[in-house]
Amino acid sequence: METPSGESAPSLPGFVEAFRHSAPYINAFRGRTFVVCFGGEAVADADFPALVHDLALLHSLGVRLVLVHGARPQIEAQLAQHGVEPAYHGGLRITDSAALTCVIQAAGRVRTEIEARLSTGLAHSPMAGMAIRVVSGNFVTARPAGIREGVDLRHTGEVRRIADDALTASLDAGAMALLGPLGYSPTGEVFNLFAEEVAARTAVALEADKLIFLGEGEAGTGARELTVEEATVAAGESAGEVRRTLTAAADACRAGVHRVHLLDRRRDGVLVEELFTRDGAGTLVSRERFEGVRPATIDDVGGILELIAPLEAEGVLVRRDREQLETTIDDFAVIERDGAIIGSAALHAFPGDRVGEVACVAVDPDYRGQGRGDGLLDYLLRRARSQGLQRLVVLTTRTGHWFRERGFEPADLDALPMDRRALYNFQRGSRVLARDLA
Repeated sequence: METPSGESAPSLPGFVEAFRHSAPYINAFRGRTFVVCFGGEAVADADFPALVHDLALLHSLGVRLVLVHGARPQIEAQLAQHGVEPAYHGGLRITDSAALTCVIQAAGRVRTEIEARLSTGLAHSPMAGMAIRVVSGNFVTARPAGIREGVDLRHTGEVRRIADDALTASLDAGAMALLGPLGYSPTGEVFNLFAEEVAARTAVALEADKLIFLGEGEAGTGARELTVEEATVAAGESAGEVRRTLTAAADACRAGVHRVHLLDRRRDGVLVEELFTRDGAGTLVSRERFEGVRPATIDDVGGILELIAPLEAEGVLVRRDREQLETTIDDFAVIERDGAIIGSAALHAFPGDRVGEVACVAVDPDYRGQGRGDGLLDYLLRRARSQGLQRLVVLTTRTGHWFRERGFEPADLDALPMDRRALYNFQRGSRVLARDLA
């Protein structure tokens, strides 16, 4: 089978599975505003058309896109061509009149290249039948960066204001907006800006749902997730593009952008993989953890039931109906990952005996073997100690070794609180394990 572009389609079962899993994200992103920032390196790369196709895909799915491009390699090429020696101070380019001419020429060429790519609509291509309107303009008001340690940075500037009303009107009209590393002052001057700052300030002004940086690596951290505080620390330990990106990500989160994605643009399909799969493909910066253990609420009952249903069918867990879960939900803790419940566990306390029963420990099969079960158990241990419990017990038919590796020892039925002992299912024949709390 071939696709409309004439390419071979992926195997049907794998494609159907992936497409079904992407449905919740497609629904969630429709009508949302994303700001996507990439450097001139991406535009100069031979694989840039593939990135354009992915951006066009987002647009076709109803995502409101603002693209922010850089032009560093193109500026360097223009400077060399005109015999202008690059000058820097404190990591900032000193943009004199000759350098500004090169910056304007380079940024204009990059913008034209992007607009041309987004205008492609040839038959038998991934953008066949598309008619994307791209809007560029003087959306960024800038001011001079000024004099730093006695050095005048001339036409190097900082973002002063984003014309969010005009940008919103363009997005409302169905256009894709394109901003570059240039800003303009009320006095008619042009300033050379960092694309990362333009992107962050634009995301904040538009109250964007996501800010996405497509860089030359995963911001140099290798981490899957960073809090604002962690990103700030990492920025202080970095330099160059990595430092600017991490600083911009942290600043944007502090100012209200909920999620910032740091992606390696050299990875084919990274944008689609990050946005339409649960695990993503880069580093997420957010004010709150993307994944974590927390107390369960009544809204989690459906997710827990879905998680434990396969284990109940196998006989690993005792069957629980919705009513049972609802009445004991305060005993549960869950691991939530991007809105999905991927782990659960319960601590049923018997205060009179100072004993707690660990129950219903379950982790989604896709996330096992990565320490999440230990995270749940550690959470229950802390909860048990805070409740003044002195001992934990667990009833198990198949996971005894896992609990024994974590300090539980075989025990007899007398280890169970009297109320729990009366409910013991002799037909099931569960082993009793116990662990004293220090």
